[in-house]
Amino acid sequence: MAKKLSFKDKKPEEIQKLLTEKREELRSLRFAAAGARPKDASAAAKVRKDIARLLTEETAQKNA
Repeated sequence: MAKKLSFKDKKPEEIQKLLTEKREELRSLRFAAAGARPKDASAAAKVRKDIARLLTEETAQKNA
């Protein structure tokens, strides 16, 4: 990921879609790591941080 993604301009539906995609990506990374050594050891951490950013923005939009 070259640039940090901005989630502030996303609609709630888009955030939910991105959350689903990121969770699937994290799931596939976990299964791949269970079978063999991962190519990018920090990839799962990056995806988890993106999920946290999405959840934070979702909460901020609900409370606004």
